[in-house]
Amino acid sequence: MTPRSLRLRLILAAAGLILLALALAGFGLRAVFDSVLDRRTVEELDRTARSLAGQAEIGPEGHVSVPRPPGDPRQANAYGGLYWQIEWQDLAGDQRLRSRSLWDVALDLPPGTLPVPGAGRRVLDLPGPQNSRLLAVVRQVRILRSSASQSLVIVVALDRAELAASRAAFLELLMPALAGLGLVLVLAMTLFVHRALLPFRGLRAALRALHEGQVSALPGNFPDEVQPLADDLNRLAALQAAAVERARAGAADLAHGLKTPLAVLDALARRARTSGQVELGGEIEAQAALMARQVERVLARARSASAGTLRRARCAPAPLVEKLVSLLQRLPGDRLLAWEILVPSQATLPVEGEDLTEMLGNLLDNARKWANGRVRVTAGAGFLAVEDDGPGMAEAEMQEIARGQRWDESRPGSGFGLAITRDLCEATGGRLELSNSRLGGLRAALSWSREHDPA
Repeated sequence: MTPRSLRLRLILAAAGLILLALALAGFGLRAVFDSVLDRRTVEELDRTARSLAGQAEIGPEGHVSVPRPPGDPRQANAYGGLYWQIEWQDLAGDQRLRSRSLWDVALDLPPGTLPVPGAGRRVLDLPGPQNSRLLAVVRQVRILRSSASQSLVIVVALDRAELAASRAAFLELLMPALAGLGLVLVLAMTLFVHRALLPFRGLRAALRALHEGQVSALPGNFPDEVQPLADDLNRLAALQAAAVERARAGAADLAHGLKTPLAVLDALARRARTSGQVELGGEIEAQAALMARQVERVLARARSASAGTLRRARCAPAPLVEKLVSLLQRLPGDRLLAWEILVPSQATLPVEGEDLTEMLGNLLDNARKWANGRVRVTAGAGFLAVEDDGPGMAEAEMQEIARGQRWDESRPGSGFGLAITRDLCEATGGRLELSNSRLGGLRAALSWSREHDPA
């Protein structure tokens, strides 16, 4: 696929949108995970705080103890990451009972953050041991034991590093999952684009069949989005065919209308020669011949008009070469030439047989006139060349003869044959190239690029 490919553009656009959607989904999932993780952590910390409140006991002098603290090992190890603390006041002043994990550190609550007794919990962000940050739940409760009561401030906190580790573990699972999902979605979108563009591939195949002359119009079974294009192409093909027919008819009328005047001029030239006016007869004959060549060129251009239409067939050059060479060999008084034909029987060219016959006849006739004794005809994928061992020509002469000018008056004919060949070849999407042959003479090659080849 090239950068101008519609399929490539659609796939890249879809891949970009998929990546954007997955990136947004990744940020959204992380935010949801963080919210759920914080909420669940707060609930667990609050559950621990209520468990401590339920297990707290009041001693004879108002001292508070927890005979069976929660069994989480993180609370039993120094700086284990999970901490709790109970504060109260007795006759001796402010007292604290801490988990072993706090070791020699106390949790200080900021002023004004103490919840009202019975008002529920408060969630705080507190500094912890070893410069850590803690997510803390604070409750103020009043407990009654026998005849004694005590107001307690219970703080349960978790090191946020554990939350960060949980987030990192979640991202380690999330990123490969999103990458795999993105790959699946891109592949699915590629398949979707491929199937969505199938009607255009069908249209291309139908155009190829129309181009090769296998059908006269595009079918009407395309989707609603493509069928108007097919209908417009059918109308264009019909209009083009009608224009070509009108051009051919006009050229035929012109040729027919000029036949009589040309015959009269030819008769006048002969009469002038017979009456002794040789110079006048020669001038009339030359002008009549020039007019005849112009008519021939106009007719050739009219025939070439069909080559530029949507419908174009292919032609095998091998039988045409053999037929034309056979005809040239039987010309009266023709020199004995060695014809070397290197044209594969399976080779085809993207041109009508009538047009190829016209072009090939001009090239072979030109080579026959100038060859010393050898003519070679070669053909392959998209090209056909005719070479001779004649005198050849300079670069400037090649340009002149390609424009239809005479090369040498010592040979019959004119440069119009090659000019007609050039016009026909260009009308079929090809080009005529003149160069020096390895045989020593001229090499005239007809070539068609693959972009004009309907195969």
